[in-house]
Amino acid sequence: MTGDRPGPDRRRAVTWPRASHRTAQQYDPLGAMGSRPLAVVLGAGGVLWAFLVSLLDRDVLGSPTLSALTVLLLAASAVVVITASSPFRAPFTRWAFTAHVALLATATVTSAAAQWGPDRSLVNDFMVLLSAVGIVAVAPYRPWTDLVVGGTVLAVVGGATFGTVASVHPAGVPVPVAAFLAAAPTLVLTAASAVFARTFAGLAERVQIRAGSYSVQRAERDGITASVQQDRSTILARDVAPFFAELRTRASITDADRARARDIADGIRQGMVAEADRTWLEYAVRIAGDAAATVTDPDGLAAAMDADQRTVVRAFVRALLAADTVEPDEVHVVVEPLDEGTGSGPPPVRMTFDVAVADSDVGIHRRFDPYFAVLRVTFPDLDVAVRPSSLTLRFSYDQH
Repeated sequence: MTGDRPGPDRRRAVTWPRASHRTAQQYDPLGAMGSRPLAVVLGAGGVLWAFLVSLLDRDVLGSPTLSALTVLLLAASAVVVITASSPFRAPFTRWAFTAHVALLATATVTSAAAQWGPDRSLVNDFMVLLSAVGIVAVAPYRPWTDLVVGGTVLAVVGGATFGTVASVHPAGVPVPVAAFLAAAPTLVLTAASAVFARTFAGLAERVQIRAGSYSVQRAERDGITASVQQDRSTILARDVAPFFAELRTRASITDADRARARDIADGIRQGMVAEADRTWLEYAVRIAGDAAATVTDPDGLAAAMDADQRTVVRAFVRALLAADTVEPDEVHVVVEPLDEGTGSGPPPVRMTFDVAVADSDVGIHRRFDPYFAVLRVTFPDLDVAVRPSSLTLRFSYDQH
C-alpha cells in the first residue's frame, strides 16, 4: 500500500492563505510538478560541486571535518527541498523553507571556516552561488515575501562571512567590496525569483477570478441542464411516447390506461423532485460516467465546496470514470460531516472515494498521479491509499 501522508480520519480541513500569499504551486500544481526535476538537479549538482571543490581544489589545508560538515549541510538542504517539493506533500511548507535557508546559512559559515585563510580563488567560494541558486530552486513553492526574507538573510550571512574573511586575510580589495561581491549573486537571483513569484501569482489570480465568475458557473449550469434534459428524454422515450402510440390504436380509453397514465405522471414528478435534490457532484458523476456510480450525500454537503474545489473534484471524477480500468458501478463516493466541532461554525466535511480499479498499483499511480498532485494542493490533508485493484481517497474541506 502507498499512503500519501496518512492521518487519522478525524481531521480539521486546512484553510488556504489569502490569495496574495498563494504560490505558483498552489495556482499551477501540474506546472510545479513539472519543474520539480530542476530542483532535484540543482540540489544534487550543488552537493557534487561542493564535494569536488572541497576535495580537489582547496586554497588552504583548513579543516577537512568542517568541509565534510559543509557538504552534509548542503545535502540536508537538498533533501529538504526534494522532499517538500513532492506533489504528494504539497504545499511546500514555511517550516521546510525555513530549514532550507537555515541549512544554507550554516553551510556558508562552515565553508568559510573550513578553509580559513587568504581567499586566492573565487571558484572555491561555492556557497556564494549555491545560496543564490537555493532561492531559485524554491521559487515555485513559496510566496514572494518569503523569498525576499530568505534571500536577504542568506545575502547578509554571505556578505558578513566573506567580509570577515577579507578583513582578517586581505585579498587586495576593500572589505565592503568583498562583502558586496559575496552577497550580490544572492540578492540578484532573489530579486528575480521574487518578481517571478509575484507576477505569476498576480496573473493567475486575475485569470482565476474571471474563470470563477464565468466559466466554472457556466460549465456547472450547462452540465446540470444537460443531465436534466437527458433524464427527461429518457422518460419520454421509455414511457410517454410508447404509451401515447398505444393509445392511438385504441378505440376507447380504459381504467387501466388511466391508471398507467397516473403512474407515468407520478414517475415524472418523482424524477423532478430527485433532480431538485441532486447536488452538483451527483450531476458530475452522471454526466461523466453512469448512474451506476453511487454518491452518498444525504445532507447535500457537496454544495459546501467553493468553485476551485468543485473544479478539481469534477476533473478527477471525469478522469476516473473515463478510465477503461474503472467500472462505474465500482465507484462509491461518501460525503459526511466530521464530528469535531469548533464551536464557531459548522464542522468540516469529509469526502471519500472508494474505487475498484482493474490495474496494478503502479498502473494506478501512472494514470492518476497528476490528479493526485492537483488534489493535494487543493486539499492539503488528502490521504491516498493505492493497492492493486483498489484506490481510496479521503480529504476534508470547510463549509463555505
